[in-house]
Amino acid sequence: MGFFSRLYNLWKGFLSVFVGRLEEKHPEIAYENAINAMTEKYAKLKSAAAGLIKHRAKLEARIQKAENELEDIDLQIEVAVERGDDEIALLLLEKKEALESDRDTAKAELAQAAKDAESAKNSLRGVKSEIEKLKQEKDKVVAKIKDAEARRQIQDQLDGLSVDDDVKALENVREYADRISAEVQIGDELAEDSLESKLESIKSQTASVKARARLEQLKAKRASKDSESAGDAEAPEKSL
Repeated sequence: MGFFSRLYNLWKGFLSVFVGRLEEKHPEIAYENAINAMTEKYAKLKSAAAGLIKHRAKLEARIQKAENELEDIDLQIEVAVERGDDEIALLLLEKKEALESDRDTAKAELAQAAKDAESAKNSLRGVKSEIEKLKQEKDKVVAKIKDAEARRQIQDQLDGLSVDDDVKALENVREYADRISAEVQIGDELAEDSLESKLESIKSQTASVKARARLEQLKAKRASKDSESAGDAEAPEKSL
């Protein structure tokens, strides 16, 4: 194989792969090409069938013409015999034989033409049926491919979602919340241990001591008043 032949085969193979991939992505193109090819084939078969039918019609007309001529020749032969014109009778008999031979040949051709025409019509019906099937199949297959592609796209999108990243993000938020809470707690504990906190505690305790001492004073004063009142009530009774 020469260099250019190999190069041609390589280029042909490349085109075949390219077209194949294009048809996979656009299946309607492949079906349209097939339907167009079948439609073209149907047109050619129809033209051929029309030629066969036309030929059949010509043979039928040829046979009918021969039959008519044979009828006329038979009458002419009878007249020639009655007249005793043997020469004309022989001539007419030869012509009759030629017409009968031509008629028989036409009948044989007509039989074959009829078979060919019927075969062509069956082929036309078959091709037309295939075209209709391709049209129906195109709609079903294209719809099936589109549905499968949509499902695959959804699956790819679901597969592409990183759940781990989302969970990790939540973990970071939780960790941050715990860290902030710990920092606040540490601040509170440091504040409790600070000098200011201790001083405030002492001041609060001192205020409580003062308040309690004041309360005791009030209670003692109250008790003293109650005692004096009781003594004043007993003095008049003794004087009596």
